[in-house]
Amino acid sequence: MSRNQLLPRDPSPPPEGPVDDSGCPILHVDMDAFFASVELLDHPELRGTPVIVGAAGARGVVLSATYEARRFGVHSAMPMTRARRVCPQATVIPPSHGKYSEVSRGVMEIFKAITPEVEPIASDEAFLDVGGARRRLGSPAAIARMIRTQVAEQYGITCSVGVASTKFVAKLASRQCKPDGLLVVPAGKVVEFLHPLPVAALWGVGERTEQALVRLGIRTVGDLAQVPVATLRRELGVAGTHLAALAWGRDERRVVPHAPDKSIGNEETFPHDVDDPETIRRELLRLSERVAARLRAAGHVGRTVSVKLRRSDFTTITRSRTLREATDVAKEIYDTSCELYEAAGLERVRLRLVGVRVENLGPAAAATRQLGLGERETGWREAEQAMDRAARRFGPDAVKPASLVRRPFGPIGP
Repeated sequence: MSRNQLLPRDPSPPPEGPVDDSGCPILHVDMDAFFASVELLDHPELRGTPVIVGAAGARGVVLSATYEARRFGVHSAMPMTRARRVCPQATVIPPSHGKYSEVSRGVMEIFKAITPEVEPIASDEAFLDVGGARRRLGSPAAIARMIRTQVAEQYGITCSVGVASTKFVAKLASRQCKPDGLLVVPAGKVVEFLHPLPVAALWGVGERTEQALVRLGIRTVGDLAQVPVATLRRELGVAGTHLAALAWGRDERRVVPHAPDKSIGNEETFPHDVDDPETIRRELLRLSERVAARLRAAGHVGRTVSVKLRRSDFTTITRSRTLREATDVAKEIYDTSCELYEAAGLERVRLRLVGVRVENLGPAAAATRQLGLGERETGWREAEQAMDRAARRFGPDAVKPASLVRRPFGPIGP
């Protein structure tokens, strides 16, 4: 059995009604069977059946498997020959890493639109600190529900979210509620949540450490919590001190974003497929406004503008253009986005999603604008900075372009 299967899952649904998430700013978001779920977008006829993603050769290993395959014991990193023996009826699909990277980038953008405090730990999971987003978006549990909805609506896959006071407990919670679940562990009930779990659930407990603990009669986290720290340190070295802290839910690690933004973008999935060019241009304007505001808030400018256009059959087309000078002005981003949309030849094609992104970022403070002979400053940047100030004082909808005042579709995201 995979060690990932050691953690029991309570099959009962989460309790209805309010839950105490007041001390739980940390979210761990984990896509469910990520590679396999992305493949099912292209193979909907395989939904509900065992599917394995991986190289089919004798030396191949399992990269991902649907939950229908996992019921037979298939798990990630299992040799493919063994996976085929335990689940011979499974359909094996070779991996398409380009598709996974595209969906991963989009999912991470959903996270970054909520909070800059995002720490990716794999292509399909990340920690978020949403403490600074509460006033704008609501409670951590409400934000977790928003993320689950956006991921499902924009990418057609599901994710599980753990909400807790620490990274360690949030990660355990997301695993506990898989697949397609949401679990809040209130700050005051961490010990109650942790102590019944098998000791293998603790970070740092590999197979050899687990064997050593079992020899000491330690089988659950609660058992370990009752052992003196000195005894654990004597048996396990410095790891003993670490495990003792985890057994009581103590984890001081903060959410740390790994790297500065390489690009900033936003996407929108329409409630129904759209083929009206004016509606699509209006959406490109709204997205350009959001991207430009995020650029200015982060102190960035960017030189490359790209658009994403997803057709009703999930075929995705991207087009990009590098500008003469870097920008954080929504009008320049919008004008370029419209030109890219028109050049794509999709003006009467039904679209389910559009996106705008700015890449090749640099610090705004270091950017200079060279005016051509006879060219005058437009004043757009100053006008949009004034809009930023109004939005901070009166709310994000205080000032907007006239064409966005009456919008045909309500926003899926913030």
